[in-house]
Amino acid sequence: MHCPYCRHDDSRVIDSRSSDEGQSIRRRRECPECGKRFTTSETATLLIVKRNGVAEQFSREKVVTGVRRACQGRPVNEDDLAVLAARVEESIRATGSAEIPSNEVGLAILGPLRELDEVAYLRFASVYRAFESVADFELEIEGLRTSAPKQKTEAT
Repeated sequence: MHCPYCRHDDSRVIDSRSSDEGQSIRRRRECPECGKRFTTSETATLLIVKRNGVAEQFSREKVVTGVRRACQGRPVNEDDLAVLAARVEESIRATGSAEIPSNEVGLAILGPLRELDEVAYLRFASVYRAFESVADFELEIEGLRTSAPKQKTEAT
């Protein structure tokens, strides 16, 4: 690591701390040449490989933007979307792979979105899975019904 003050090509790590909820490491460094201190931040790069082969860094904001459209008019707020994006990133990082195909990001979105709002889930799934007919919607709705928790009925 080059010193930002004197450009010396070495530095000594004085302190390391986890930051950004464990997603990065903050290091306090000291230059042995000029004695000045500076801070660096390290993050593991997570690349998303699109269908055309282009790779770009994972972005929670892109997840939020994509899901926000499906949630229009639904009782979902920005905090809910931020939590969903964090859950998606966690599940993708848990794979241990540095490069993830973009379709796996879509799959990682479906589970948390289904828990958040079933209508938004259907909207997102219809685009993501390219529904072509009403039958596609019916199959997905039937899947929602069969996996929904059973509600207790009161005897009157």
